[in-house]
Amino acid sequence: MGKTYKIAVMGGDGTGPEVAAEGVKVLKAAADKFNFNLELTDFDYGGDRYMRTGEVLPDNAVEELTKHDAIFLGAIGHPDVKPGILEKGILLSLRFALDQYINLRPVILYPNVDTPIKDKGPEDIDFVVVRENTEGLYAGAGGVLKKGTPDEVAIQESINTRKGVERCIRFAFEYARKRNKRKQVTLCGKTNVLTFAFDLWERAFYEVAKEYPDIKTDYAHVDATCMWMVKNPEWFDVIVTDNMFGDIITDLGAMIQGGMGIAAGGNINPEGVSMFEPIGGSAPKYTGKNIINPLAAIGAAQMMLDHLGESEAALAIENAIRWVVAEKLDSLSAGKMGYGTREVGDLVAGAV
Repeated sequence: MGKTYKIAVMGGDGTGPEVAAEGVKVLKAAADKFNFNLELTDFDYGGDRYMRTGEVLPDNAVEELTKHDAIFLGAIGHPDVKPGILEKGILLSLRFALDQYINLRPVILYPNVDTPIKDKGPEDIDFVVVRENTEGLYAGAGGVLKKGTPDEVAIQESINTRKGVERCIRFAFEYARKRNKRKQVTLCGKTNVLTFAFDLWERAFYEVAKEYPDIKTDYAHVDATCMWMVKNPEWFDVIVTDNMFGDIITDLGAMIQGGMGIAAGGNINPEGVSMFEPIGGSAPKYTGKNIINPLAAIGAAQMMLDHLGESEAALAIENAIRWVVAEKLDSLSAGKMGYGTREVGDLVAGAV
């Protein structure tokens, strides 16, 4: 028998368990075809557990998760839990604790999927955003003085270390080489205003670039990046940027590729345990109705296999998604696909 991968499955909240189940279904189909094994362990981290116990993550959560090869996540977000508690307590906590310093977001327009960009098709929208995932404004540095008074002061500091910036940039160059498409890396920043942070980013970018003479380099301010993602998305291959700018432009990317229902992402620690997830939220209003689109979760499963080295199986899943989207679905929207959640999972698994 082939290699065995230990996968932690976190269904999470709302429709998360439903889409995660379809991702697992497709993973099992790929494992059967490509001769590897999956050892799946469910973890109930999410809103229901928090409501029941008052605990976001148990003390041994990180220790338990590090025993696995990867984490497969459905969605986090519970309507009865104040926004931020679960997101910070689970998603951000795990990203930092597991040092998942890369957020990887492919922006792919599949055939037969509508994009709001006029006269652009799948050949034009196919790039990847590499976002630094553990530093920047999201590191949590700062504080508040005189809160609730007219003299209130709020300070949020962007933390950028040479180590953190360089390892993110290096990952982007390696990824551009692996993609082997345009072989170009674009640094997205704001060097004309954020002169301290992006001086570091820019110097590190061009110093690392010297080690990759086969990769072209480019720079764009973040506002220009947003414009060009809409006007000329075909200009991009791999974009590398900091935590906040990456958070913003990847949501724009999801919209030009057809919406959150198809957008997948990975929180990557190349030397440790990585976590893969659909980008859309938990969509609690659709819970239990068998109408939510599972393709983003299936795409996250595809990314996970590619990360684990099962590239042939990952390609089979990607091709299966392309076929299902092009030939079977009426729409990517919940309730309008022409099939239910489970049926879409069956179609992809069958195509694999």
